[in-house]
Amino acid sequence: MSNDAATPPEVSGPFLTPTRTWPAEPRWGHADGLQVGLHPLPGPRGLLRIFTPYLGQPRERMMNFIAVEPIPTGQTSRGFSELEHSTLDDAPGKRFWSTDSPDDPTPRDPAEPARGIIESVDGVPHQRVYVQVEPFDNGADVYLRLTFRADRPQEVAIATFVRDSSVPLETVITTATMGNYARLRLLRLTDRIVTPSELWPDFPGEDSSRHHFAPHARFGLDDLARTDNGEVLFAACPDEADPASTSYAEDVRPNWHFVGMKAVQYWRAADPDPLIEGLVNARASYWASESEIPGGPSYENLELVEPFRQGRERVFGIEAIPA
Repeated sequence: MSNDAATPPEVSGPFLTPTRTWPAEPRWGHADGLQVGLHPLPGPRGLLRIFTPYLGQPRERMMNFIAVEPIPTGQTSRGFSELEHSTLDDAPGKRFWSTDSPDDPTPRDPAEPARGIIESVDGVPHQRVYVQVEPFDNGADVYLRLTFRADRPQEVAIATFVRDSSVPLETVITTATMGNYARLRLLRLTDRIVTPSELWPDFPGEDSSRHHFAPHARFGLDDLARTDNGEVLFAACPDEADPASTSYAEDVRPNWHFVGMKAVQYWRAADPDPLIEGLVNARASYWASESEIPGGPSYENLELVEPFRQGRERVFGIEAIPA
């Protein structure tokens, strides 16, 4: 399906919902806030697309992607929704598709997306849609529930579920994977802010390709910031006053040139497990290139990791930083 041929979503109250006219764009969320899309919208398969038009981003420009990475019980290696090949069509990236109910995992045409369910909860309009995920090579069989609250227009809540057909899971990681686009460098912890240059002073090093990732840095519960009501908050933002005004080397592709407003990106989680950790890694070059990131390494993946709980919900948000 060409994205040019797809019908854009329609506004339903405070939310966007795919149309009944197919092919339709698989895109949901806040009409005037954060939105989430699926393939075949531009970008790799096996990823949620995070759009933030309220920050001055063009409609089709992603601020970030979110990947799904389950780890079976007793293992340490992750499944990779973006990198594994599909067993359904042997194309790169696990297939995602949408449904209004969790009960039917049958693959469906991504050009025929579910519209999502809009309902009022405690007087607040909510929109919910399920994202079905093709089973992973490691035996994990999971799906997601996306929830948008009208009173939180710059957030989406992502809940993870496992099917009976899955192998037992240690955890299901939902990781924001493209911090380099905004050049996130200030990681906010309980009592300090840490930068990539502090965590990895020798990265990438003379003997390391700039294409490599720095190893994960891990922060336990005591290091993680808290909101006023006790939720864990794991947040990062740029260290530049105006990321949109940065100069780039000639070999940096235009899609990596940041546009729009400076913002903080974060995960938030209520009732954290005592074993919860915040993880970040970093890159010195943009993905799939050797093109240097202006200003040096920046955080790439940002995630909260904890033992798996059925229906566990974590909130991802992107909020503008006042000038």
